[in-house]
Amino acid sequence: MLILRKLFLKLVGINNYVLFLSSVILVVFSSILITWVEKDTFPTLFDGFWWVMTTVTTVGYGDYFPVTVTGRWIAIFLYIFGIGLIGVAIGKIIDSLAIFRKKRIEGDIVYKESGHFIIIGWSQKAHFAIQEIVETDKDVEVVLIDQLKEAPMLSDNVHYIKGEAANSETLEKANVKEAKAVLIFSDDLMQNDQMTDGKSLLIASSIEAVAPEVHTIVEIMDEKHIENFKHVRVDEFIVSNETISSLAVRSAFRKGISEIYGQLLRRSVGEDLYHIPKRKGWSTYRDAFEALLEEGATLIADRQDLAINRKLDENIPASAELYAVCDKETYSKIMRGEG
Repeated sequence: MLILRKLFLKLVGINNYVLFLSSVILVVFSSILITWVEKDTFPTLFDGFWWVMTTVTTVGYGDYFPVTVTGRWIAIFLYIFGIGLIGVAIGKIIDSLAIFRKKRIEGDIVYKESGHFIIIGWSQKAHFAIQEIVETDKDVEVVLIDQLKEAPMLSDNVHYIKGEAANSETLEKANVKEAKAVLIFSDDLMQNDQMTDGKSLLIASSIEAVAPEVHTIVEIMDEKHIENFKHVRVDEFIVSNETISSLAVRSAFRKGISEIYGQLLRRSVGEDLYHIPKRKGWSTYRDAFEALLEEGATLIADRQDLAINRKLDENIPASAELYAVCDKETYSKIMRGEG
């Protein structure tokens, strides 16, 4: 027993690659050997493989078993060495899965895919943002960066990386260079707007240094601080306090207007704002406007330009990004019939 104990301890310490390769060789060699030794009992190679697998995994169905002395010696060898080797290999696999799960929860991973969204700073806003991203495209991948002890949210396409977002090493772990966009949310734990925007500016500067081409959206607490962000080439700003205050005032003057904004901001409610690719037959904005109107959608903007209705007869530039308001079903029909 002492010899076996030492043997198993040595097996546990073997390199994973060597262990798995040894396991494969053992199974294949034993399957061939038992088929060659007992041709009547194991007429095919698969029968031999089946018996070896049920033996080393201790299942033992009893549908096949060796009847010759040589065959039984092979079985004894598998009982002593094969079961131990395969058991250690299975244990290594289970341990690897457990370690991987632990690393995912603790944010100790390196994300290597591309075309993903990176969200910096966990908060209720970040939670809603992730939900909105997933509802918009169920196949998209999201990487959250924060310094929490454990991942606040995980799924097949939502990943967590623990670290300081202003650190280039953390950004590289999130593969920021290959990201589709980065969303920087303000730190809700900081009470001073100037300090909050200062932290966001530091993060934006780090992103610019590592991945200057990535599309970056930053939540700003004070509009006056936008000037400080211009040198780091942030693509878009969302003025948090101003947006909420403006919506509240507009709702006070005109009841129900908040529901209009709500529909445009949430894909799960009513009408929504969708990007419509330009079609070959559209020369002017009128062509696009009338075609979409017939399909149940209303063209309202080209990028940030909302004055479409005042220049319907102007040509649509090649760089145009058209946006229309419609419901999800209409949008799906439009995209299926595109071109």
